[in-house]
Amino acid sequence: MKDNISSPLDTLAEIKHLMERSSRFISLSGLSGVFAGAYALAGAFAAFRYLDARGIISSDNRAYTITTDDLIFFGADAAIVLILAIATGVFLTTRKAKQDGNSIFDASAKKLIINLCIPLFTGGLFCLALVLHGPAFYIAPAMLIFYGLSLINASKYTLSDVRFLGIAEVALGIISAFIIGYGLIFWAIGFGVLHIIYGTYMYFKYER
Repeated sequence: MKDNISSPLDTLAEIKHLMERSSRFISLSGLSGVFAGAYALAGAFAAFRYLDARGIISSDNRAYTITTDDLIFFGADAAIVLILAIATGVFLTTRKAKQDGNSIFDASAKKLIINLCIPLFTGGLFCLALVLHGPAFYIAPAMLIFYGLSLINASKYTLSDVRFLGIAEVALGIISAFIIGYGLIFWAIGFGVLHIIYGTYMYFKYER
């Protein structure tokens, strides 16, 4: 009798698992979040040293105007962080997908990328407008808010935990928008600390 009961339950569990695999990309690596956070903190530290050397940290940076040299430095800094984070994320996620027996670029992965990129590219263009026309102190809050919206939008096609990270990023960005002059600190918390916490949680929840 026990076998007759457990067999239908096992079948239902297997059906649920197959449906989840077909509709959601579930091979995200928690370690990729940890590495992305570490790269972001390193990038934030480099930015802090750069601003400190120019005497901006100790002054009222609300009236600060971005120069061409600043654009080159911050652009290179952000590009290095982004490239390292994407490369590490692709490598670790591909490895996890192979271990799970999943495809790295199936229909659910395509939907995930599309829904992630729409708010992300929109936010990128908005931040570019802030860089060109100001005010510069809203760049960090805008990055956090649009990145959080991207995660929330993409969470429909991946693990639901991503949604909570997105909500936290949006909340942090809104708070940052009201506390002018600490954008770099909030940026480091959002892209660095929160990613490390999220990645560690995901690793122990799904990969251990």
